[in-house]
Parts: sequence; C-alpha cells; structure tokens
Amino acid sequence: MGTDRTDLVGIVGERMMGHTPADDHATAAELAAEAGRLLLRVRDELGFADARALKDTGDLRAHEYLMAELAERCPGDAVLSEEGRASVAGKRSAGDDRAPTGNTADADRLAADRVWIVDPLDGTREFSEEGRSDWAVHVALWVKGELAAGAVALPAQGVTLRTSPDGALAGDAPLRVGPPEPGRLRVAVSRTRPPEFVQRLAGILDADVELVPIGSAGAKISAVLQGVVDAYVHAGGQYEWDSAAPAAVALAAGAHASRIDGSPLVYNRTDPRLPDILVCHPVSASTLLSGIQAVGDALPG
Repeated sequence: MGTDRTDLVGIVGERMMGHTPADDHATAAELAAEAGRLLLRVRDELGFADARALKDTGDLRAHEYLMAELAERCPGDAVLSEEGRASVAGKRSAGDDRAPTGNTADADRLAADRVWIVDPLDGTREFSEEGRSDWAVHVALWVKGELAAGAVALPAQGVTLRTSPDGALAGDAPLRVGPPEPGRLRVAVSRTRPPEFVQRLAGILDADVELVPIGSAGAKISAVLQGVVDAYVHAGGQYEWDSAAPAAVALAAGAHASRIDGSPLVYNRTDPRLPDILVCHPVSASTLLSGIQAVGDALPG
C-alpha cells in the first residue's frame, strides 16, 4: 500500500522539525534512564540522614536535567513537569540557590501540538529511604491529543520500561502484560495508606484478592507490566505527570489503562489533575470496572 500525499507531507514535516516517532521513543527512554542515574548519584552524595534535603535535591536536580535536555533536543516542544509549577518555586536543592525552571506557560502548552509530561522523581518518600527501589522517573510525550511515547525508569531496579515503534520494551526485551491466574487477583496499593475504596473493592470481587503494597505510581504500574501484580486501581487523587508515562508504556504493552469509570485517560488539559486510574490485563478490566461501580454506588453520597 502506498503513502498518500497528505501522509507524506506530514512525515516530511516531522523530519524537517527533527522529530520522528522512533526518535521520540528513544528520547523518552534516554532521558528517563539518565535522570535515574543522576538520582542514584544524588543518593550516594547526600546519604539518607536528612530525608527532606535528599527529596528536594533529587526532585530539583532531575527536573533541571530534564528541562535542559528537552530545551536542547526539542526546542519547539512544551513541557509540563511536576517540579516546574509555581507552587514549588521556593524549593531549593543542595548547593543550588536557584528556583526551579518553570513550565511552559499554560496558554502556550494548551495550544501546542507536542507536550512532554514529566515527573522527575515519582515516589520521593521511597527515594529517601535506604534500600527501597519502588520509585521512578517518568518521561512522556503527548502529540495532538494522544500519548505518543513514554518511558518509566526504575533506577534502583536497573531497568527502564519504554515504548517503541513495535510496542513496549523492558530494557531491550519485549514487554507484554500477562493475564492473572484464574480466581486470583493481586492489586497494587499504597504502602503507607491503602485506600478504603480498594479494600472495599477487594471484598466484593469474585476472586482471591491480595493487596500488595508498593511505593510510587510508576512502580505500581510497572509491577503490573512485569507480572508482580495483576492490577493497579487508584482513586485518591493524582496529576497528569503521575500517570502519563506509565500509561503510555502500559497501553503499548497491551494493558487496559483508563479512568475508573472506564473513560479514556486524557492529557494536556487546563487543570492537570487526573485523580484516578485503572491499569490491568484486558481480561480483568470488565470485572474490575463493574466492581468499582458497585463500590461507588455503595458509598455514601
């Protein structure tokens, strides 16, 4: 089948701008992995005696690295980073008195065709605790209404999960979400505050449900894709940077990823809050969505 003129013009235009889909997948993976290595060096440099200093320094050094690299590699693209918000302007990292580099202005971001959505350090609590590996770096690219590329680096686990032109990869190995064992469902939950919503859900599902505590959102979704758990259900409040990269990888790996009412995950909105998510193998989706609805109907209004 040939390429029509409209498609060809679009492809040539992308290449003239310095972007191809393969380049975007590679950029997401390279930046997430290198930011992860930077964070491991921050751990080595500061140690774990001062958790707040370690958290802030990790957040901001990874943020500044990603902002600088994206500005150099993709100068026409918009960026939305957790650490680029006005609310964190007073944060400082060890040895640096500068305020964080700000995000692209909202009006420009909302009008942009390409937006990088990043979480420089997902799971600061786990990052600041010696021996924990359930934290991550998220780098995702949104293009004209869709997640186009994404990578989740798990630095302390030595692996990066990433999208590719042919699906998803864990390092260099193909990544495909696996189905749960019949009659059994392992669900990732917060290790510090398992939500009552998920506990109620576990009680009504027709399966042997095990709640598995894991740290960051990226680590939880990665655990689904790696077969450590079978699902991640969250209804306690998140933002776009918490889920964009993991959702991109999950979808590329053949997983179901949606809001908990089954509607699509939508990114690059005026309000970046995206409070809930479900990630699982498609075979489990209808059961979990029905259970979630039943729990929601039973909650007091």
